Amino acid sequence: MKLYYAETLAPRKACAVARYLKMDIEHVFVDLGRGDGEQRRPYYLAINPNGTVPSLVDGDIKLWEADAIICHLAHHSETGLWPRNAQQQIDVVRWLSWNNQHLYRHGNALYFEHLIKQWLGMGGPDPSKVEEAQDLFRKHASVLDQHLKGRKWLLGDDLSVADFSVAVTLPYAKSAAIPLDEFSEVRRWHDQLNAFEAWRNPFPARPIQVAAQV
Repeated sequence: MKLYYAETLAPRKACAVARYLKMDIEHVFVDLGRGDGEQRRPYYLAINPNGTVPSLVDGDIKLWEADAIICHLAHHSETGLWPRNAQQQIDVVRWLSWNNQHLYRHGNALYFEHLIKQWLGMGGPDPSKVEEAQDLFRKHASVLDQHLKGRKWLLGDDLSVADFSVAVTLPYAKSAAIPLDEFSEVRRWHDQLNAFEAWRNPFPARPIQVAAQV
């Protein structure tokens, strides 16, 4: 398998799951910062016509979208991260769908305002957009907080890919002004994920690029 990634939010899910599962996988870094956009090069568009990361190549299978990739990895590994119970599988899909429409959407907006804009040289955060995203994040985090009461993980006692997906913005809570600490159950749940080295440090080490001598 080859996993094409960058050190951004969506690839973090895939890299964390791959590392947690100790999978024999080749990581290929896609440099989103290149002037010509490596993700828009023909070789990469042949893998992922959307020009986004992550992407996975597994034999003849080419997969894009992080949630599909983590489900594939978990299913391939035959571990409990992809449940065998059909009802629990539906529950995983429910949380992946909910996250993309709600929590991730607004957490990602804060990640963009505080981190990506600076990286791209687009100036500082827009206070009105930050306030709006924080308010909407709080609305949906309260749903998650209530659900987690009495549950160790999203599906109950068992860790699943849903946990890796739904929590993906939370490692950036401090730097992206995500109001995580207002939600004690969400904070407790994320602290459990932080116990995993794969969650804290999901990305593989990359060789240091040495400037050419001129």
